Amino acid sequence: MDFNNLYDLQKKDYREILRVKATIAYNGAKFYGSQIQERETTVNGTLQEVLFSLGIESKIEASGRTDRGVHASGQVIHFDLPAFWKDLKKLKEMMNNKLPRSLHVKKIQSVRDDFHARYSAKKRVYRYILKEGESNPFFDEFITFVEKIDVQLLKTAIKEFEGTHDFCGFYKKGSDNKTTIRTIYKTRVYQHKGLIVLYFEANGFLRSQIRLMVGMLLGINSKKYKVEDLKEKLTCKPFLESKQKISLRPAPSNGLYLAKIFYS
Repeated sequence: MDFNNLYDLQKKDYREILRVKATIAYNGAKFYGSQIQERETTVNGTLQEVLFSLGIESKIEASGRTDRGVHASGQVIHFDLPAFWKDLKKLKEMMNNKLPRSLHVKKIQSVRDDFHARYSAKKRVYRYILKEGESNPFFDEFITFVEKIDVQLLKTAIKEFEGTHDFCGFYKKGSDNKTTIRTIYKTRVYQHKGLIVLYFEANGFLRSQIRLMVGMLLGINSKKYKVEDLKEKLTCKPFLESKQKISLRPAPSNGLYLAKIFYS
């Protein structure tokens, strides 16, 4: 579907407009990222088609983008409802009936007219899921398998990311960010039902930032890098001035989950 001209339909006079916030979950392996792209199946494109089929012509706004293969258990979007849509429970039910099983609406609630899924967000939480051992074809879409994991070493290293830093060495170039400075409020490494979970909570993240941070942590885990190398990378020194020329590779997308968005 060509969305380029469809958003002009929002200009209709519905007399009453209700802004709603929806929390959604999706299997990122089934989508070519979240943002709408021509001739590709994306999260937002799929949602937009379903809304149009229900007579809702408002453009979707999300808390942020996720790349191809990245999952979400707590992504947030907002959109505006025309006057004839008053039953939010029924709307959620009808949306889920039309959506593929890889994409699910968990909750829909009314919000203030000035609420914005992206700009009203205060904090974002991501989790990265690891498991020690050989890969498993039944879980490879959702977990990154690592031959050997030193949990204590990861617990030590991940704490270096906490605080306010210039993450110029931990983002994908070509992004339209005004600044690469971000504040990470909390990190954790914990074990849950045989999985190892890396937890990141921040005021925001740059494109591919978490995958590059996890790539650094996995390099430390494999003894390719040291914790001191991570500290130096966070100083954001030019490549030629760095003592060790660290060219990071992002961790695979399949282990990454957008878990929660805080609005207060």
